[in-house]
Order: sequence, then structure tokens, then C-alpha cells
Amino acid sequence: MTAATPAPRRAGRPPRSVLSKERITDAALELIASEGYAGLTMSAVARRLRVAPSALYNHAESKQEVLGWVQDHVMTMVEFDAFADQPWDEAVRRWAWSYREIFARHAPLVPVIAVMPVTDAPETLRMYEEVARGFQRAGWPEDRIVPAIVALESFIYGSALDVTAPGDIFDSGTLADRFPVFTAAVRSASAAAGSETAADAAFRAGLDGMITGLRQQLAAYSS
Repeated sequence: MTAATPAPRRAGRPPRSVLSKERITDAALELIASEGYAGLTMSAVARRLRVAPSALYNHAESKQEVLGWVQDHVMTMVEFDAFADQPWDEAVRRWAWSYREIFARHAPLVPVIAVMPVTDAPETLRMYEEVARGFQRAGWPEDRIVPAIVALESFIYGSALDVTAPGDIFDSGTLADRFPVFTAAVRSASAAAGSETAADAAFRAGLDGMITGLRQQLAAYSS
């Protein structure tokens, strides 16, 4: 009598998905969105992913590296294709609206990414490369391209935070009679905006002003 051949063992599935750069980045984004930058620690990311911190460090050397991944991931959402074939000022307008919309959805990242180096961040550098090429094709002097981009970004980041501000941020309350000019201006701006949000109206006005000013600078450089 021969022994029965044992049934082949079924391939088991691991209890958790294998860690990856993408999963770690997603977890970090979720943490920043829910708890702010202060809540982003390697231990917190590990808890969210239900792994030991040591497992996390097998993929990322530090919190700074994870932040670099977050920065690069978010920048892939910003549209900059218009710089390839549109006039630079129209491309700037489209890029700025997209950039502001993305960071309005990720407002807690603004104070972090606004001052984060772009070293070894390929997607972020790809965006800057295309924007710089668009400025270069338009005739901008090489030494004026980065200052123009930084000026635009400073406005975009501030405007992204403005989207999340309370609607009554400029309400004078019981002090309205003491500050009548400003109070009236706030009411007038609200009425003029119509269906457009106050944040959108302010961004449109500011961006139009910046593009007009940049056009004037370009004309001066070209003369």
C-alpha cells in the first residue's frame, strides 16, 4: 500500500501588500492632509501602512526622502503642456491655474514644498524645465527666467492657501462703522464676484496683473 500523494499547497497571499514607493507616498500624503506636516513621522507612516518602522526604512532612508517623493508626486498633477506650443503668457495662465488648484487641494503641503529643494526630484525638475523652455522661446533673458518663475510661484502658493480661508475672513463685524471704506470695499467685491468665489476673483485679478507686468518686462528686455 502506497502513501497518498499530499495535495499541493495552495499559494498563499501575503497578509499585507508589499511596500513600495507609491504606497509610502500615498500614506504620507494622507497623513499630511489629516494631521498636517507635524503629523508626518516615519513611525506614523509605518503605523498607517501597518508595518514595522524597520520595514519602512528598507525603502526610504528618511522622512526627507519621503517628502521628496510627495513633492514629486504632487507635481505630476500640475499641467504645463501649454508651454510646448502656446504663447508663453497664455501658457503661464494655464499653468498657474492648474498649479493653484492642485495645491489648494493639498494646502498643508504649501509651507513644506515652497521651501523644499528640488534635488533628485525628476518630475518636479521636468515641470521647471518645460516652463523655463517656454520662457526661453519667448525671448526671456536666461538670468531673468528663474526670478519670474519664483515670483509667480510665490503668488500661486499664497493663493492656494486663500482658497481654504473662511468665507468671512474680511468681515469687520461690530467694527464696521469704524472702518467704513474697507467694509464697503469687501461688500462691493463680494457683489461683483457673482458666482465666482472670492478666492477665484482675487487670483484672476492678481494673475492678470502679474502677466501684464511680465509682458512689460519682456518688452523692455527685447528693446
